[in-house]
Amino acid sequence: MAVSAARAGVPIERLRVDAYTIPTDFPEADGTVGWDRTSMLLVHVSAGGTTGIGYSYTDPAAGRLIQTVLADAIAGTDALAINGRWLAMSRAVRNIGRPGLVATAISAVDNALWDLKARLLDVPLADLIGRSRDGVPVYGSGGFTSYPVDRLQAQLGGWASRGIGMVKMKVGSDPGADVERVRAAREAIGPDVQLFVDANGAYSRKQALAMADRFAEVGVVWFEEPVSSDDLPGMRLIRDRAPAGMDVAAGEYGYTPDYFERMLEAGAVDCLQADATRCLGITGWLQANALCEARSLPLSAHCAPSMHAHPAAAATRLRHIEYFHDHVRIERMLFDGVLEPREGCLWPDGSRPGTGLEFKERDTERWRV
Repeated sequence: MAVSAARAGVPIERLRVDAYTIPTDFPEADGTVGWDRTSMLLVHVSAGGTTGIGYSYTDPAAGRLIQTVLADAIAGTDALAINGRWLAMSRAVRNIGRPGLVATAISAVDNALWDLKARLLDVPLADLIGRSRDGVPVYGSGGFTSYPVDRLQAQLGGWASRGIGMVKMKVGSDPGADVERVRAAREAIGPDVQLFVDANGAYSRKQALAMADRFAEVGVVWFEEPVSSDDLPGMRLIRDRAPAGMDVAAGEYGYTPDYFERMLEAGAVDCLQADATRCLGITGWLQANALCEARSLPLSAHCAPSMHAHPAAAATRLRHIEYFHDHVRIERMLFDGVLEPREGCLWPDGSRPGTGLEFKERDTERWRV
């Protein structure tokens, strides 16, 4: 697109939303909940003869909100003015409330708008935002508490054998078994791969303190949501008293910038997590990066690796992306252009515009709801 055309603006012509529900390949559970299927809300936004795609892992009910509220808020407006579209969507939901399901709906549309703008300008999304790095480190994530030990070891050991230098497992469903499961994971990955654990808020404060000491004996360096992320004093307590070399992390349930602000102001985390499919899209995710920049703290992208690869390559405070088993599998099923890790990193393609993803329209109808 010529620069003069870009300055003139490109009106949004069409918005389409579809939902897909895909069964897991094995029952999955963490410290507080179990599931056997995952839903994705997929948005297509068209302008100037080009279509951008964005998505959110959320309930299909969010699609109705996009059709009845968000589509009208941005119809006919300039696709290149993303901040304006983000503000328009935020105003449109004033009387509904932004956190939760609404935020995931806005996220899917915002993500599609970023992809659309980069495609209209024929540049990779990382370059549109402003690339900070070529490769983005990932950590393999899965190790569900529903897995038998042999499956746990095979999954984590498989990532380690592929050159991924960090892996994460779930804990908290059965605290009495957690230490031995963590030891089994260490045995599978060897001494040189970093081991993370995620309790999803399952422990009490005293339990978490005791478990931190036990996990440190096995070389755990990342303790995610040792207590509920709503318990900011508890998170701060664990962070202050955790063994040296063990970072405390949380933030995946953040939907709005003020949530991240409160978490950082409380000193609750060593690393903030944010999810562009929940936190009001890439726009909101970049705002979380700015909050981390102001406090010299690192930022980790939660799940949805194909959506995060490009903004993570641009983020100034990025530490890594969660290469989450469930989402990796779904993204491979629904899209062409999904990045595969090399040397422990995802490398956003500099030759493809936008996120580089192409939807497999013909192959996905069986999962549409």
